[in-house]
Amino acid sequence: MKNKQTRVSATVASIMLLSSTLAAGTVQAVPEQPKFWEKCAGIAKAGMNDCGSLDGKHGCSGQAKKTNDDNEWVYVPKGSCAKITGGHVAKIKPAKK
Repeated sequence: MKNKQTRVSATVASIMLLSSTLAAGTVQAVPEQPKFWEKCAGIAKAGMNDCGSLDGKHGCSGQAKKTNDDNEWVYVPKGSCAKITGGHVAKIKPAKK
């Protein structure tokens, strides 16, 4: 009976160790919150822009008429826009803390 209790305890301890190891790995995989955002123009999908167009045709989010319009933009973490095909930086702003 004591041997069975020892095996059960060892199994439970192993499961707890494995789950804590997996949880620690997950936490490290989450990227840090950006310190700066940039307006990345030319990559927004139709109806998915973040705010008013660069040319002043409208002043609200979600009003982009066509996908990848050079006047429509979305916020992305600073340094990301140049990595996206068709994206160009319109303006950089600090992230809210």
